[in-house]
Amino acid sequence: MEIERSIDEQKANFLSLFASSSTLVCCALPAVFVALGAGASFAALVSTFPFLITLSQYKIHITFFALVMLLIAGYANYRNYNLPCPADPELGRLCMKTRKRSRVIYYVSAGIFIFATLFTYIVPSFL
Repeated sequence: MEIERSIDEQKANFLSLFASSSTLVCCALPAVFVALGAGASFAALVSTFPFLITLSQYKIHITFFALVMLLIAGYANYRNYNLPCPADPELGRLCMKTRKRSRVIYYVSAGIFIFATLFTYIVPSFL
């Protein structure tokens, strides 16, 4: 039962990391390039990877999906944080290591999401 919960938490964390990274690529990358005055570099990047235009057309959907995945991963982390680890010393260490790794992945995902959201929706309004 504990192993199944840990696997569910890991899946949620990696999906949230993927979703927040996609928000960074689709939405924040153009704003960062323009804010840095590298519009020509961004144009070259778009000509190399034309799918970025298609992704940016769905930026609200991608941001919402990333937020939902972060909320699910946050709930999974919160729910599993106080569960007991196995009494076996080796399994207990592995359990604690997995929990710490899951927390780090979650915080990195949340940081990427916040950075991407700021550069997608907040910073352009000031420029």
